[in-house]
Amino acid sequence: MAHNGTEIAKDKMLNALEKTLGIVTNALKIADVSRSTFYRWVREDESFAKKVKEVENIALDFAESSLFKQVKDGNPSSTQFLLKNKGRERGYGDKLDITTQGEKINKIEIEIVKPKDKDQ
Repeated sequence: MAHNGTEIAKDKMLNALEKTLGIVTNALKIADVSRSTFYRWVREDESFAKKVKEVENIALDFAESSLFKQVKDGNPSSTQFLLKNKGRERGYGDKLDITTQGEKINKIEIEIVKPKDKDQ
């Protein structure tokens, strides 16, 4: 199957994204593609967008493997970062995410009421 110019450019962009671990600005320079063209392709071409997402996941996998190596090597800040971000269900982290019926709650108002005296 022959590729037209746009398909060749998209392939070049995907290869550049892989080389730069998903850093769009650097990939745009390598592939000689404009930012507006790239984001139009992402918006309009579902297959291309899916491939871009796959590259992003490869980059995340790479970063996670580096993080896990740092944790294994005893790096305290990496260990703390991992626990705060992946260990929330176990009580680690700085914030509490509260959901109701599957939707995240952004604001909770609490009213503190003094208990009434039993004599009143």
